[in-house]
Amino acid sequence: MTTTLRRPDPRFEPAHVRPANLPTRLRPADLLRITDQGVADVLDGVYDHLLPRHWDPVERWATRLVSNDDLDVWLISWTPDRSTELHDHAGSLGALTVLSGSLREYRWTGQDLALRVLDAGDQAAFPLGWVHDVQRHDPLAIQTESGAQASPGPITPTLSVHAYSPPLTAMSFYAVTDHATLRRTRTELTDEPE
Repeated sequence: MTTTLRRPDPRFEPAHVRPANLPTRLRPADLLRITDQGVADVLDGVYDHLLPRHWDPVERWATRLVSNDDLDVWLISWTPDRSTELHDHAGSLGALTVLSGSLREYRWTGQDLALRVLDAGDQAAFPLGWVHDVQRHDPLAIQTESGAQASPGPITPTLSVHAYSPPLTAMSFYAVTDHATLRRTRTELTDEPE
């Protein structure tokens, strides 16, 4: 008697066995490892030649550390009172590691915005469809009469390393409606991070 072994039909395999239908060979865990290594490289001085001589306390700054067909890695500075707006990364997965300072992330849950604070050393990954707004978190900031935040001392840079795979090509921006839904306000073609 001869037995023929057949490959199971992938439509009937459990979801945890099937490969994810992603636009990249890299997974969120890979991107987290890459951003962690990027932080180590920045701290070791590998990218000193890309850093500005003086940190701008008003405007955000970003520089691309790595770029290839699979991946873009960025070092991003964060300044007070600057927000990325609610956005997604179109067809790219992403991850970040906070190098210094703290970031505040507002993420759309499907019903409302959830807040999390990421401190130096913390990491976050964002799959396809992740809609969030990221900004510098200044826990010691003082609210001024005009509503702006003022820092009690000199502004030090808040930095994070981000990885996107495949590299960014577009981002969509959103607003939360009065009915607790998201409304896309615009889509921009871009190869730069928020």
